[in-house]
Amino acid sequence: MRVNLGAVVRRRRWARDVLAATAACALAISALLSVQISASASELDEYLNLPLVNRNAEHGPGGVHPALPTDLGTLQALVEEARASGRSPESYAALLFQYRLVAATEAAGIDLSSWNPRAGVSANRTNLVKSYRYYEDLQLGHPELQWAGMGGQVGADFGGGLIDFELMADVYSFPNLQQVANSIVSQVTDQVGVQALNQLPAGLRALAAVGRNVTADDLDYALGMILVMQKNIFSDLMPMHQAYVDEGLSALEEMQHAGLFGHDVMDAWRDVASGNPDRIALGNAALLQREQGVIIRDQWDTVRAYKGDVGEAITYASTVAGSPSVAGVVPPRSFRPLEFTTTLADGRTANVTMPLPDWNWSVYEDRWDYITSQLLPKYRAMVEEDWPRLVATLSVPYEIQLESHRPMMTLPQTLESALSSLKVTVQ
Repeated sequence: MRVNLGAVVRRRRWARDVLAATAACALAISALLSVQISASASELDEYLNLPLVNRNAEHGPGGVHPALPTDLGTLQALVEEARASGRSPESYAALLFQYRLVAATEAAGIDLSSWNPRAGVSANRTNLVKSYRYYEDLQLGHPELQWAGMGGQVGADFGGGLIDFELMADVYSFPNLQQVANSIVSQVTDQVGVQALNQLPAGLRALAAVGRNVTADDLDYALGMILVMQKNIFSDLMPMHQAYVDEGLSALEEMQHAGLFGHDVMDAWRDVASGNPDRIALGNAALLQREQGVIIRDQWDTVRAYKGDVGEAITYASTVAGSPSVAGVVPPRSFRPLEFTTTLADGRTANVTMPLPDWNWSVYEDRWDYITSQLLPKYRAMVEEDWPRLVATLSVPYEIQLESHRPMMTLPQTLESALSSLKVTVQ
């Protein structure tokens, strides 16, 4: 058999050319993939190891760092890429926090990028309504999420008070409150002597002393700080709630591993998810303690200390006006009301009582005593013993809930009523 050497040579050349072309194509694809991976890694690198500079909303609007995206899809892709890269959660903590925060604000219908508590009550009214509607919806869908339900209910009282506070400089005016407070102080000193002054609440004495000097700017400052606290509470706890609803405890464990909260909070969430009523109550109480004792404690102290007696007067006035909507909870002015004993100039003993609070909501220890004595046990009773009634209450449109709780509107009348109820019993 004769072999066609020319054909063999041509076939060998063709095979060599194909191999060369295949190798070149593979190298090109590899280079392209390398460029894409490098570009992706470079984009992710921009968002790694960022500090949470705006975790406290005092520092500005938006999320936890101005460089982070606010688009949920983009954030999810970046977080998934960070996970797939094998990086430690600590390195993408800010990115993860922003992802969970945007998921929560989108679920609530809030635009995170424009959420600015310093813009005032009117500008934030929609955010207040959407925040607390979201809280209550979480409770309605998940009976174990009692912190959210109670926060939503109390939010109506809080939001109504803020609306009234914004009006107070024009409509009610602190000078009028100062006049009534001064009358109360005068009656006490006239009946039992000046030695009784130091036994009156510091906030009442401050209101009597400087109420006339409280300006619209002072109220704006207090309102701004309270709205900052409201956003800080949402930004801290609602990303946890949304993560729990979306993915369960594993999502919260990732947040813990990222250093966003400690073992105590993780244990609280395990209690919340346990299905055991006592553990559920303990877990929700721990979340509430974090809210009041960690997230906003210093800010309330700052408001109370503002311009000396001015902050003391404003925070005491809000304590007098408070009127919680949780069934069976007494208003703050009826919890630990003013009652003291003093010695008259002739040596006799006088007991002084008045339906005004002998404490100040802005003081953490006082506030926590009220919460644990009143709000926590009575809200738990609603969840466990009267769920249909609670569902009906939480299902009311939130605008109606907000407008039905305007405690500041009756503040002057409350102080006048206290003045007429002053009682001095001499023994």
